Amino acid sequence: MIKTEYKVFNLKVTEANKTVSQSFELDKNFVAVKGLVIDSSRPELIFLRGSQRIEVNKDELFPAEYLSRMLMSGNNVPLDLRYLTLESIDTGNKIVKMDFTDSDAFGTVFAPYTVYLFLKCDKDDSK
Repeated sequence: MIKTEYKVFNLKVTEANKTVSQSFELDKNFVAVKGLVIDSSRPELIFLRGSQRIEVNKDELFPAEYLSRMLMSGNNVPLDLRYLTLESIDTGNKIVKMDFTDSDAFGTVFAPYTVYLFLKCDKDDSK
């Protein structure tokens, strides 16, 4: 039986103007990624300073320097519409990779923050 499950991954940004790369492993029963959204412990910093590259199963979903603000959702968006809908992305090797870049855009002052990558996935419990 296929059901929807949500997964969150955390990536720590501790230095200004650096790229942080991290790979995350999905549950073995996850068969597809259906949506995603990103957020941060300091949303104003990720909105102004952040960009990323995201891949699932070695397939690039978003290229390097894709602005974080394009993958964020505000509180004024209904709960059921906050995730960016993706086609059914096969999870294959179950690895999600994110290269997050902090840059000194717009003259903002850096402070350490955490980036949250939320995934909406299909899970097959019969596997």
